[in-house]
Amino acid sequence: MKQVLQNLKTGVIEVADVACPRLRPRHLLIRTRRALISAGTERAFVEFGRANLFNKARSQPEQVRKVLTKMKTDGVIPTLEAVFDRLDTPVPLGGCSSGVVLEVGEGVTGFKPGDRVASNGLAAEIVAIPMNLCAKVPDGVSDDAAAFTVIASIGLQGIRLMNPTLGESVAVYGLGLIGLLAVQMLRANGCRVLGIDMEPKRLAIARSFGAEVVDLAAGADPIASAEALTQGRGIDGVLITASSKSNEIVHNAAQMSRKGGRIVLVGVVGLGLRRDDFYKKELSFQVSCSYGPGRYDPSYEDQSNDYPIAHVRWTEQRNMEAVLGLLESGALNVEPVISRRFDHLDGPAAYEALEADRDLIGILLEYPQGQVDRSTTVTTSLTGKTTAAAGSVLAGVIGAGALAKDTLLPSLKTIGVPIESIASAGGISGQHLARRFGIRHSTTDYRTIIDNPAVTAVFITTRHDTHSRMVADALDAGKHVFTEKPLALNLEQLREVKDAYARSQGLQLMVGYNRRFAPLVRRMRELLAGRSQPLSMAMMVNAGALPADHWALDPVQGGGRIIGEGCHWIDLLVYLTGSPVESVTARMIGVPPASGAQEDDMSLTLSFTDGSIGTLHYFPTGNRNHIKERLEVYGEGRVLVLDNFKTLRGFGFKGFRKKSLRRLDKGHHQEFAEFADRLKTGGPPLIPFDQLVNVTLTSFAAVDSARSGQAIRIDPSLLEQPPSRAPQPQEHAVG
Repeated sequence: MKQVLQNLKTGVIEVADVACPRLRPRHLLIRTRRALISAGTERAFVEFGRANLFNKARSQPEQVRKVLTKMKTDGVIPTLEAVFDRLDTPVPLGGCSSGVVLEVGEGVTGFKPGDRVASNGLAAEIVAIPMNLCAKVPDGVSDDAAAFTVIASIGLQGIRLMNPTLGESVAVYGLGLIGLLAVQMLRANGCRVLGIDMEPKRLAIARSFGAEVVDLAAGADPIASAEALTQGRGIDGVLITASSKSNEIVHNAAQMSRKGGRIVLVGVVGLGLRRDDFYKKELSFQVSCSYGPGRYDPSYEDQSNDYPIAHVRWTEQRNMEAVLGLLESGALNVEPVISRRFDHLDGPAAYEALEADRDLIGILLEYPQGQVDRSTTVTTSLTGKTTAAAGSVLAGVIGAGALAKDTLLPSLKTIGVPIESIASAGGISGQHLARRFGIRHSTTDYRTIIDNPAVTAVFITTRHDTHSRMVADALDAGKHVFTEKPLALNLEQLREVKDAYARSQGLQLMVGYNRRFAPLVRRMRELLAGRSQPLSMAMMVNAGALPADHWALDPVQGGGRIIGEGCHWIDLLVYLTGSPVESVTARMIGVPPASGAQEDDMSLTLSFTDGSIGTLHYFPTGNRNHIKERLEVYGEGRVLVLDNFKTLRGFGFKGFRKKSLRRLDKGHHQEFAEFADRLKTGGPPLIPFDQLVNVTLTSFAAVDSARSGQAIRIDPSLLEQPPSRAPQPQEHAVG
């Protein structure tokens, strides 16, 4: 299918061939009829993509600070490589569309194939949208009008926060697309409206909608105009829908407001607020979040868990339905704001017009209603062969996120492992990486990789909840498997993997515990060889905080950070001792176990069968300027200190004091190289399966110990018992 993309590094916009998105539970598969290009929102985004690196940095100072911090801990060259690599990414354009439902996923209610719907779908022939982000289009509303539903809902949500009443006066500061739609909705609400802008065409449209207008370009005074409109009483509410860096807009909004007035920010403006403006009039100021309650809530948007109407009357979906009702009644008219129309194949020309003509407000991309390519696999145009020679490795990669792009694929290319296919949920990232790394096929259906008889090894870099199922599927299909950690999130998943591995005959199964392959860790193991006493080890991880709604903290999707990420360092300590964990005691830091608080601030004490002990301090409460990982190992009058896998110091070792690397090396490339070599030459697994099980069980036990306050022994026989830890994971994206 065709989709409009922009490369953030070059700014180039193209209509690309992308695999059709795969239908998932609680989603609708929608054939697009119209896609809206908003002059304000998308012009700013496109201009950012086409700006040079200096201007990109200047427009995002917070990101620059993060880059500088990363340079201090990871080094200049790795940081710059990461920045340039992140920019070299295609991003989908659009976000407001109308179309027809092709299929509905499991769990969808209220929609059926053939329904006309409005959604936040991108500029693509087919989109997969969660059902809570869709609304049925009434028969009396055209496809053109329905495409404005989401953008109008943004204005509606700002109006709801202001809560204007019949007869009140409201100023709309900025008459772009959202502002002009807001003017009509305020008029429909019985308000007197003052529209403020600098563009004559926009002012004329606002006037036709019944607003009084202020022409800033002509030198009109918005404060004096507000005084005249309200007979000196002041404006009841100001809706700011402008885009500007100036602090004067908020200042003017405060100056024109009556005492006790309300200001709601929908756009993006300077926020150098003056206390006196708000203090004397006791003004309220609120920032509106997109198109309503539910926005950015994964439970509402991705998992389609609706808010009860008795408690949340207007969610983003119900705002969309309200907008469609206004369109049906004629209270909202979008025809005057449709500036131009383009065929969907002329998407780049549409965006060029948007940049060239500042008078454009709304642009529609029109999609034909004939047959469309619904293939979930796209073949990349390649000049050379990518298939493997007889008897060698041919890889398939499932997941096209940052780990695959930045680490796995560059390593496989250097090693010389050919890749037949790559899978990603939406198809965009997979298509981009297929082009970049010479991969023959990109797909949105990972089963096509597993079912391909030519593929001999599968590399899995998806979200945590998908690992166990994909590992079992690949092993059952006769494929060697490399999966990123964790191997499983609960006993039931781990048992599924164990059973599949038992059924496999001579297949390699590897988990991406790369730190045991780091060169300085290998040197530590050499220095510790021949020891006659147990080790005392202290591992500190300055993990950094995650937002409370991050998927990694979700017990179903991510498993929490100890299970999902802490297993890395458990495996590292297992590797150094050469001994499995026997028991674990864990404590959450400053959090009562019964409080239900975030369980990623934890200290673990591990006891090993050889008598060694290890502590793992996993702290998200540290400072970014400090090193992320430090390991100290004590034993036999000697000490090793490893800082961030870049510097190793020794105390008490004959002939060794210090070794430093030019750049941080966590062992990723080495693990991929050794895994590829093992696939070619055969031999035992790089990490014995019982070690993989031991590390995984230890991560489960650590969380249980922190919750119960008890030490827990690691018991592999638990895999023979009916599991009772956690529910089965829901199906999520693979990219």
